[in-house]
Amino acid sequence: MEIKEAQNQVDEWIKSFGVRYFNELTNMAMLTEEVGELARLVARIHGEQSFKNPPEKSPKELLSDEMADVLFVLICMANQMDIDLDKALVENLMKKTNRDSDRHQNNEKLTK
Repeated sequence: MEIKEAQNQVDEWIKSFGVRYFNELTNMAMLTEEVGELARLVARIHGEQSFKNPPEKSPKELLSDEMADVLFVLICMANQMDIDLDKALVENLMKKTNRDSDRHQNNEKLTK
């Protein structure tokens, strides 16, 4: 699925089931909440924290679900702010390539 298609599908879902987009501030708070939930999982799966109760899903399923939640809210924000994420990602990758083309290869911390 192209990002533009994902943006269209989220928009259709909002129009069909969500009534309307939450305002930008609410969506920003929701994005922060979802990223926090993802961080909690990463801390328990890859970090030193443990789960209080063993999860019923696999770590990959849990991470996948939380990442999809983050992506959904981010797409909602892009839609309501009229941002073409396909274009934005291409431009961002070009920016990073121009800025960081040899930066990471020359980073001694990454060769250890």
